[in-house]
Amino acid sequence: MPDERIIPPAQKKSFPLCLATKHLENPADINTYLSIGGYETIKKILNEKIAPADLLEQIKVSGLRGRGGAGFPTGLKWSFMPKGIKGDKYLVCNSDEGEPGTFKDRDIIRYNPHQIIEGMIIGAYIMDATVGFNYIHGEIWSEYLSFGEAIKQARKAGFLGKKILNSSFSFDLHAVHGYGAYICGEETALIESIEGKKGQPRFKPPFPATHGIYGKPTCVNNTETFASIPWIIKYGGQAFNELGVANAGGTKIFSVSGHVNNPGNHEVQLGIPFAELLNMAGGIWKGRKLKAVIPGGPSTALVPAHEIMQATMDYDGLSKIGSSLGAGSLIIMDDTTCMVSVLKRLSYFFYEESCGQCTPCREGTGWVYRIIKRIIEGNGRLDDLSLLKDVSNKISGRTICALGDAAAVPVLSFIKHFEVEFEYFIRNGKSMIETSND
Repeated sequence: MPDERIIPPAQKKSFPLCLATKHLENPADINTYLSIGGYETIKKILNEKIAPADLLEQIKVSGLRGRGGAGFPTGLKWSFMPKGIKGDKYLVCNSDEGEPGTFKDRDIIRYNPHQIIEGMIIGAYIMDATVGFNYIHGEIWSEYLSFGEAIKQARKAGFLGKKILNSSFSFDLHAVHGYGAYICGEETALIESIEGKKGQPRFKPPFPATHGIYGKPTCVNNTETFASIPWIIKYGGQAFNELGVANAGGTKIFSVSGHVNNPGNHEVQLGIPFAELLNMAGGIWKGRKLKAVIPGGPSTALVPAHEIMQATMDYDGLSKIGSSLGAGSLIIMDDTTCMVSVLKRLSYFFYEESCGQCTPCREGTGWVYRIIKRIIEGNGRLDDLSLLKDVSNKISGRTICALGDAAAVPVLSFIKHFEVEFEYFIRNGKSMIETSND
């Protein structure tokens, strides 16, 4: 079991697991990572020739679920990769976080890149992958460069390349820079982009586990997911599971932005009450009151203050109040926020980022944005609200990837909880907030 330096008391909720080197000098350097026991896990695996099946079992026991938004069980996903196939198999780290409010993965790359690398090496060993890619969002250039330097350091130290640490295991890793397209956060669009094509989602099936990069078996996981792997294997799946709650093992980095005194990334144990997490972020700024929260990024449903204040930050806790954990990107809104204006901004984002492949998404997101824009400009009609619901419902579930559903979620949840504000704006040509300040 881990020592007290690593495991905090049960009542302590803050837990620097993926951001373990952030507080240290030169956090991204390989020597810093080595100083906290970095790469010791892969050394032990290779020296003792631990069976991949035994390691995979620890991933399953850990309860680790994908940290990119979907929350699919990692161990189960890894078990889908075919065994005994000759030729290359690929491993991909999805660092293409492009949704508003998401900024956790870039901090892991910035402060602790070697833990991502070690996690990918362990994953490659378990799944018998030969080549890996970290696909890094196009708008974070410095992190792309620094991750490339980390790869060079790891390769020079013998952790990447042919016959790693004089074993029979070989694996190499490359950094790939994206072009800022939100759609490439979807795993098959990301694969298309790696292949040098236009980033558009593929029809599934077939799934990447059998037909991924260049038609070869491929596994794609989020940055935070891979960064969690070394800890799990070092201390055991059960220890990781017990950091969280039922159906949500481990820790989670929550990116808290908006109307708080201390915005930023907060790595905590899953299951933490929202109220505690809000306190870590310094509470609502300027002495104002909480109005609503988007708990997992704009593709997750908005939750009003009175509901979120009673919730715990985990998959089941947020599901109970009609939302989801997503990527853990909390957008906090105070009582001066105009919900119509916020929805206009979000609807424009999804309209702008639609790849255009599916008609319901390509056309529907444009309809939604123009209707809300019309309301903001004072030309709204009361039947616009039913029209917005109708269009959103006709987008949802009718597209190749989940962007269509993501675009519909904020529309439906904003109107569900704040329909009065929308009606007021339509009737008066301005927001309730403006009126209250007059």
